Amino acid sequence: MQATDAVFYIVILVMSIVIHEVSHGFVAEYFGDKTARYAGRLTLNPLKHLDLFGSVLLPVLLVISNAPFLFGWAKPVPYNPDNLSNKKWGTISVAAAGVLANFSIAILFGLIIRFTSSVVLPEGFYFITSVIVMINLALGIFNLVPIPPLDGSKILFSLLPDSFSKAVMFFEQYSLILLLLFIVFFAEYLAPILAFLFTLTTGLAF
Repeated sequence: MQATDAVFYIVILVMSIVIHEVSHGFVAEYFGDKTARYAGRLTLNPLKHLDLFGSVLLPVLLVISNAPFLFGWAKPVPYNPDNLSNKKWGTISVAAAGVLANFSIAILFGLIIRFTSSVVLPEGFYFITSVIVMINLALGIFNLVPIPPLDGSKILFSLLPDSFSKAVMFFEQYSLILLLLFIVFFAEYLAPILAFLFTLTTGLAF
């Protein structure tokens, strides 16, 4: 991958992550918690959201290593579940908001690709829209993995009965180690899912 392409990929990734995080904050506010607003995190300014490892170092490493797809994360938007009007479903909704935002972006640009397939457009147009779809699908899929601090863990843990509290504590205590192990040994298994959803969304081969 050329340096210019790598920068382009990372810029799209960062903006997609920012939209993901801001979505969390707006849904939390909808359920009554304004922590994100008070913290100045309901903004599309990427500097407010960047995480050194998840937003910069990890994407660069993935690009350099020619990983099958690109993903990352930002600093979590703060929210207080005790302020939510419905703690259980509010927590689930806040967690799901970021994933749904990424999938919505992917579907929107995937439909644009489908509906313009018979129109002669600059080659760069399809490159840009395809990258947007691919990155947002990757973010949506990756964040559904049920390992803290990813959104999938918050959704799953909110649905589990209290009898699973020890298992939840274990996952939270060793979350960083488990997440790194997943990235190193299992992230490649998400690639076929990404390829399938990309083709389903855009009609193009992955």
